Amino acid sequence: MLSRRSLLRAGGGIAATAALAGAGTALAGPASATVPESEYFDITKDSHDLFRGKMLHESHHVMQGFTFDNVNRRLFVVQTQNGSSGDDLCVNQLDFAGNQVGSMHLDSAGHGVSIGVEPVGTDSYIWMECDSDGTGPTARGTALARFKFVNGGTPSVRKFLTGSDTITCATDPVNERIVVRRKEGGVMHYSLYSLADAAAGDFGSPLVHFAEPPLGPVFQGYAIYGQYLYTLDGSGHEDPADIDSYVTRIDMNTGAQEDRFLTHAGSTLVYREPEGMAVYRTVAGETRLFLGFGSRDDGIGELNRYANIFYKNVLVSPA
Repeated sequence: MLSRRSLLRAGGGIAATAALAGAGTALAGPASATVPESEYFDITKDSHDLFRGKMLHESHHVMQGFTFDNVNRRLFVVQTQNGSSGDDLCVNQLDFAGNQVGSMHLDSAGHGVSIGVEPVGTDSYIWMECDSDGTGPTARGTALARFKFVNGGTPSVRKFLTGSDTITCATDPVNERIVVRRKEGGVMHYSLYSLADAAAGDFGSPLVHFAEPPLGPVFQGYAIYGQYLYTLDGSGHEDPADIDSYVTRIDMNTGAQEDRFLTHAGSTLVYREPEGMAVYRTVAGETRLFLGFGSRDDGIGELNRYANIFYKNVLVSPA
């Protein structure tokens, strides 16, 4: 008899589309088009709290990637499921105070470093990795999944770019774009598309395509806004004095690092660990760059995990 995990891998209960690119196929070379010049976040400015100390649906696992539906005003956060070997994920819907609104499970998915969302009318379609390459905490997705978020429902998944290596994505809710991050020839690359093209299955002509520049040893998330990609790296520490969390700004037209800054957002959290990034524009029109951090009550031995989200809101206009 097939196990539940085997059924999911085989497509039981999931409507999958055909692969659009294989593992040995690069998404494309550098595109002739470039992303229009845009403003950027001043990552050296102070961060502000959205919320702190919120427990997610899976109480014993840290938050990973998160994303905002800028049309329907929703926040989604992904994490590992309690009792999972490490690659079964839970997508939480939260209100902007960090309270749980709903949740949805996707088994055999990966790690959840970064996710995206696509508003379609009053619905929110989640974009995230799926078809993990293993069953433990080091497992990573090998395809992109797109599915409608339905509280407590079973995902009906379309799959793209199957056979990829360590694939994730992030969405720009203001400019309606999606960036795909995956290994190509053993090196992480980013490819940027319009969200409409991606939803239609068109990954043939990226707006830009570039290799990831050197960053810190522990990659923890990324976000895009306009011309720029922002990354978060660093590790978790019991001692707040050991902060090593960096935000980096990269020009997607060149692939070059423009700025890098040590962030002290949430510096007083216990066992603070950077986890995820996202962009959101408020109803009042303020665009914000969000940084996520996991925390605990008492450090290493504590089972419960908490979500904490902060933001930067100072933008610099192009010269």
